[in-house]
Amino acid sequence: MNKKIRSLLQYAFFLGLGLFLVWWSLRKIEGKDWVDIRNAFLHTRYLLILPVIIALLASHLSRAIRWKILIEPLGYKPKTSNTYLAVLIGYMANLAVPRLGEVLKCTILSRYEKVPADKLVGTIVAERAFDVICLLIVFTVSFLTQADIIGAYLSSKLKELLGPEGNSVPVTKLIIVGSIVLLAIIIIWYALKKFAHISFIQKIKVILKGIWHGLTSVRYIKSKGWFLFHTVFIWSMYLISVRIGMYALEETSIYGIKPSLSVLSTGSIAMILTPSGIGAYPLFVQETMSLYGLRFSMGIAFGWLMWTVQFFQILLSGFVAIVLLPYLNKTKSPHATPPLH
Repeated sequence: MNKKIRSLLQYAFFLGLGLFLVWWSLRKIEGKDWVDIRNAFLHTRYLLILPVIIALLASHLSRAIRWKILIEPLGYKPKTSNTYLAVLIGYMANLAVPRLGEVLKCTILSRYEKVPADKLVGTIVAERAFDVICLLIVFTVSFLTQADIIGAYLSSKLKELLGPEGNSVPVTKLIIVGSIVLLAIIIIWYALKKFAHISFIQKIKVILKGIWHGLTSVRYIKSKGWFLFHTVFIWSMYLISVRIGMYALEETSIYGIKPSLSVLSTGSIAMILTPSGIGAYPLFVQETMSLYGLRFSMGIAFGWLMWTVQFFQILLSGFVAIVLLPYLNKTKSPHATPPLH
């Protein structure tokens, strides 16, 4: 199958999934819920949207600086302004087609800073590898600090999956599930080794090697301390944006940092699952907040509020970046920027 057609079908599938989740969440809203949601938006503290946007823009700036730190070992030192604008445009492109933004921001920086685009691909892999690690850390911290809430929820879901045998989960079924997971890992390992000549398996191995290379590439970075600082700062801004967003609604203003951490965890998964998190983000946020006693209508209202703010922040900042980029570089020398020695 043609690569473009396959990409188009994949995008159509995940977009369709997002639209289905929109429909799924809306169909569950009853008459009284609509009244509650309308009243929630009428009394929303919209001024608090501004610090949420500032926190998100600060995280994008920090991401641009971190990307610049990854680029410098290649022998190039792009301007922070160009790197930042390329990141903003990349985020906007991802609203339309997932992963297009990563390609586009490399292309943009290659054009304005004369950095070979193929050399930038490795830095993107490194970025994504560290983001995966950070997300796992966020999930771990959420669970360890809220084992009573999250643990009870997971336990109930596990009981639903394994069968209603009272309050205890059958040991036999746990052994069966564990054995299936172990067997799946062994099969995957065997397939990667035995069928290494198949193109699909080769692609998987390339992806896994790319992630490993991205994680280990940090040893070549000169400013390791600053790289780690910006990594922590990025995710701290994400968390702060959620926490401030909770103050915008009266019903969610009573919740603290722990529920915000849980929303960041599940919301991040939703943003990966569907294009720009459409449909999935509000639904995941509502399901998460229900663990803390927030009623359905308010969970949906909060989820849609946060998703809308993030969506339009990315859209507007991306358009501004498109306008500013050629303007800020109109006097730039057409000659290639030589690599640093």
